[in-house]
Amino acid sequence: MFIVTNRQVVQDAKGFDKLGSKPNAEGPNELRLVEATKRNKRWVIKILPDKLDDSMMKEVSLAPTIGPDGKPQPVYASQYVARKILDRTNPRQAGKKGKNLLVFVHGFNNDFKAVLERMDGLARTYNVEVIGFSWPANGGGIGGVLDYKSDKRDARASVGALDRFLARMYDLLNAFNKAYLDEITAKARTKFASAERRDEFIAREAQKGCPFTVNLVLHSMGNYLFKQVLASSVYRGTRLLFDNVVMAAADTNNKGHASWVDRIHCRQRLYITINENDAALKASRIKSGEEQLARLGHYPHNLYSKQAMYVDFTEAPRVGSSHAYFEGSPIRNKKSTAVKTFFQRAFNGERAEVDLYYHPDSHMYRFRKPK
Repeated sequence: MFIVTNRQVVQDAKGFDKLGSKPNAEGPNELRLVEATKRNKRWVIKILPDKLDDSMMKEVSLAPTIGPDGKPQPVYASQYVARKILDRTNPRQAGKKGKNLLVFVHGFNNDFKAVLERMDGLARTYNVEVIGFSWPANGGGIGGVLDYKSDKRDARASVGALDRFLARMYDLLNAFNKAYLDEITAKARTKFASAERRDEFIAREAQKGCPFTVNLVLHSMGNYLFKQVLASSVYRGTRLLFDNVVMAAADTNNKGHASWVDRIHCRQRLYITINENDAALKASRIKSGEEQLARLGHYPHNLYSKQAMYVDFTEAPRVGSSHAYFEGSPIRNKKSTAVKTFFQRAFNGERAEVDLYYHPDSHMYRFRKPK
């Protein structure tokens, strides 16, 4: 799996010690790419170089372009990762079965190992290719309010890094789509004299060329980080990158959320999940300062976003007080697969609410019929 991070990097360290709990020493906007592979239940962590060497370029069939000065231009690690991910998601590559792409942004108090384990679980459970954005959360949980406030500061400091990651991802996907679109457009011009037939051919082949969806899940304080991105001056809000966006157990204020949630762009659906019994969000609410306001992920009132679909998991089977009900007991319930089915669809760019019941009095979808 691949992770984009603005955590501090310690090249000479081993294992998880390669990634720290503080921002990169060169600044919180500095991004590094990490490749993590699980071998015999143990993680192998590799920090990718900023610029590719010849062997890495050969591995993914990349070659440097020649600049105006006649010299080869550097090839960056992001291009290597893009080629690797497209090879896994795009079934046109070597006749493989494709997967959808899920971008994961974690929350408060997650060390790097916890992030990797959760990403691995998402990939295995929902059969998706997962790429993560990991910002410097403390981990450990021994500091209580101090750790929580520290992570909120780190989240705010990570705004530029997350925006840079999403912008680069958008550019790379656009470049991939443009190259393929140019190819099929050239074929259409030689194949059909009729403009209408050409357009039909291009639309049909374009769908074949990029049949995978790109989806985003923001968990817990990851929603607060994304909120800060939307509010920042660096955000380029016209980007249309994701099919579905899932705001899971959002640790951000319920008050006024519609004003920024309605600025989120997606092709299909935007889901906000709510669990009134969420133990982590209840604990978050009692911390000092603005955190005393009701959290979006556990408060069933003032749900007035024009584009979000609110989904109430409070009475869903085996959810209980869970803060991460897309994993663990709620999705392993043999008597009811409703929770897993919802996330399976949401994380794969599909309509996840089709089997749920809409309750107009609360503006929420629920797992039971209205009385």
